[in-house]
Amino acid sequence: MATTATVPAPPEIPGATQRTVTISTHDAGPLDVHIYEAGSGPPVLLLHGWPQDASSWRLVIPRLAGSHRLIAPDLRGFGASGAPGVGYDGVTFGADAIALLDALEIPQAHVIGHDWGGFAAFAAAIAAPDRVASMVVLNTVPPWVHPSPRLALELWRTWYVFLFAALGERIVRDRPGLIAKLLRADRVHDGITRSDAEGYAARLRRPESARATALLYRSYVRSFKAVLVERRFADLRLRPPARFLFGMRDKAVSYRMLEGVESHCDDMTVELVPDSGHFIAEEKPELVAERALELFARHPVAAGDPPPPRADS
Repeated sequence: MATTATVPAPPEIPGATQRTVTISTHDAGPLDVHIYEAGSGPPVLLLHGWPQDASSWRLVIPRLAGSHRLIAPDLRGFGASGAPGVGYDGVTFGADAIALLDALEIPQAHVIGHDWGGFAAFAAAIAAPDRVASMVVLNTVPPWVHPSPRLALELWRTWYVFLFAALGERIVRDRPGLIAKLLRADRVHDGITRSDAEGYAARLRRPESARATALLYRSYVRSFKAVLVERRFADLRLRPPARFLFGMRDKAVSYRMLEGVESHCDDMTVELVPDSGHFIAEEKPELVAERALELFARHPVAAGDPPPPRADS
């Protein structure tokens, strides 16, 4: 029997404030986006993955806030952001990221993205390279995946995609304990505590987020076909400088998917991290912050005027 979820409020992040910003989306009109903000200086947009929300950056934000302005939004459908019922895919998440920069009148920013937020960072930087000064992506599937026998042997890892595409809404709503266990099963270090995992699972039970989960993983099946079979991104290049940090103990995404990714980028460095699982921003926040600061220092945010209003706003 289904249970009625009591969804907790967004957690506090020490040193960060929270507010809601209305963005203009290309597919769903105005959308309220819940964000955390901290620090001052050159702006950095932090994009989370599933089954998390923007509080997943709670260990990275304090390490960057001394020198940068941090903006961490809940992706559409998740956390405390609006849930329009459509657009739960990496490309649309990337478009939302650019729309958020528009709403905040930020001409250019650095971007850090994990999991779905990592694909969104790729999508945003490919679509609007002038808006991204540099980017760090963490344990995500890139837009370019080169089929190989070695990769084929790793595809068993995607079992969960089909499970959540079919039953994601029911699992998230009725089995929060399973979500919490999955979060803690993929780890080397204890970056996600039991309490953290339970909090993510509880917030994901919001009915709109439960529905978004199923739609998100149905879009994953389509996206995987587009990337691996149709090679839809094959002719697109990543122009902004980037660093790809990948925890090799990831149980969901194989590092084999990264093979050849540099050939599609103007300036990409891949670093495999042997002592981390999928949730590297919480297992190795000091490493993520260190690599980000190194990259940001070499590629400062360009000064400029705020972007013009969108035609559909």
